[in-house]
Amino acid sequence: MKKKVLFIIPPERFNEEELNIPKNVLTDNGIEVVVSSTRIGEITGDYEGIAISTNIFSDLNINDFDIISVIGGSGTIDYLWENKSLIKYLNEAHKKNILISGICAGAVSIAETNLLANRSATCYPVDIMINKLIKHHANYLDKNVVVHEDIITSNGPDGAKDFGLALLNLYL
Repeated sequence: MKKKVLFIIPPERFNEEELNIPKNVLTDNGIEVVVSSTRIGEITGDYEGIAISTNIFSDLNINDFDIISVIGGSGTIDYLWENKSLIKYLNEAHKKNILISGICAGAVSIAETNLLANRSATCYPVDIMINKLIKHHANYLDKNVVVHEDIITSNGPDGAKDFGLALLNLYL
């Protein structure tokens, strides 16, 4: 039985397109998406859009989800990069065969788990992010989406629809 998808956003300054476009692809196909963060409540995006975090991600039972995605935005760099709780959560999910994914700066959070070592990945095409992928031994590809059966990464707003479709295709 399929369950649901967890999108993790930073506690401020998430990217609205990277959250809403893939979320809409999934919800339009009847898949439940839970939005969470490091705090509960209203969160303002990079462009003043609003999302509601219904839970603190680390309080949620990993087994309730089929996919866990880290969403990008400028706040992801400040709050989710090198976040020990997030790294532990993602590694635990991966051990339980739950698909993990990240878009834009969220892809760096996936690389920080070391699960992308010696594998291809993508992120937003700026040096700080590309260098973080390489630091964690990932092979950077300039693509909208890079799909493995257990991990998906995406480059950002340009790849947001492709990211949502890749999540949907692996979900079904």
